[in-house]
Amino acid sequence: MIRFGPAGIPLSCKGRTLKDGIEDVHNLSLNALEIQMVRAGVYGRYPNDDEIGTKMRDIEENFIVELERAGEIISDPETVIEEEDGLMYMQSGITDSFGELYGIGSIAKRLDVSVSLHTPYYIDLGSNNELTESCMDSIRRAAIILNALDGEVVVTSLGLYTGRLPEEDIDANILNNVADIMDWWKENGIRPKLGVEVTGHQSVYGSLDQILDMCDAIDGIVPVINFPHYHSRTNGSLTESEDFLSLLRQVEPYCKGRMHTTFAGAEYADGNEKRLTPIKKGDLKFEPLAEALCDLKPEATIISASPLLEHDAMYMRIINERVVSKRVAKALKEKKKAEIAAVAEE
Repeated sequence: MIRFGPAGIPLSCKGRTLKDGIEDVHNLSLNALEIQMVRAGVYGRYPNDDEIGTKMRDIEENFIVELERAGEIISDPETVIEEEDGLMYMQSGITDSFGELYGIGSIAKRLDVSVSLHTPYYIDLGSNNELTESCMDSIRRAAIILNALDGEVVVTSLGLYTGRLPEEDIDANILNNVADIMDWWKENGIRPKLGVEVTGHQSVYGSLDQILDMCDAIDGIVPVINFPHYHSRTNGSLTESEDFLSLLRQVEPYCKGRMHTTFAGAEYADGNEKRLTPIKKGDLKFEPLAEALCDLKPEATIISASPLLEHDAMYMRIINERVVSKRVAKALKEKKKAEIAAVAEE
């Protein structure tokens, strides 16, 4: 089954809450939504008297994501709050309170909308400075949030080559930091997968080879194919269905089930993406991908990162259905011809 959906709450959605977005996606006959974790700043406060003795997930004031106790960060939302705990909250959370995530996750399941989450777009796991620690925290908090939603995959990039460190040192730092994140992932029983995204610039870690090598080295990592990023990074290599099919076949063995991808149009130059565009613009077309999907028949989710968001998600769904219908009609026609020929021979 191929799922389609937007990267964020649909532009046409009258309400701007996550619940509204999921319901709107369903009403548009789409079945996936990638939440955009744009503002990941975390602030601290002490619990009030009414909150002491309650669980983190039950606090309705603020979006509490973690607490600090005796210098240790605790992420389990079932943790009972004590008087001296420091509560850490996101001022601009995904919902008003953490506890709402469980009900919204149930709504998404009932409406058959697959939920994923993209971390903040500026992530630096290579410099090993204060920013790196903050970025690692953002990925961990994304995992906690999506785990409560019972979602599919946390999507992230990993870092860039700044010139302050040799590229091989940055690569080593990224690998070590991702390994540390995955150790934490397993210790905390996080169910969603961590997806590392192909990036669209030569100066950013995230070529297909780098990501697949990381998947080989660290258990639990899956690749996320951002088609416009890959197309830009490889100077427009995705033109025919065979190009997409070759890429999908490389990635599929690493996906551990459902393949997570992103699609949009793209403008690029010298192996670097300049901007994302509506799908009908530029030289990256969806029809060849739809043909490749019909050949491979994977379980896949395709997120529209186009400026037109849900419009292009629906456009892709329609094109995919059209390609499938043509394939079915052709197969039936050939079957009928074969039956007629067999009768004639008798």
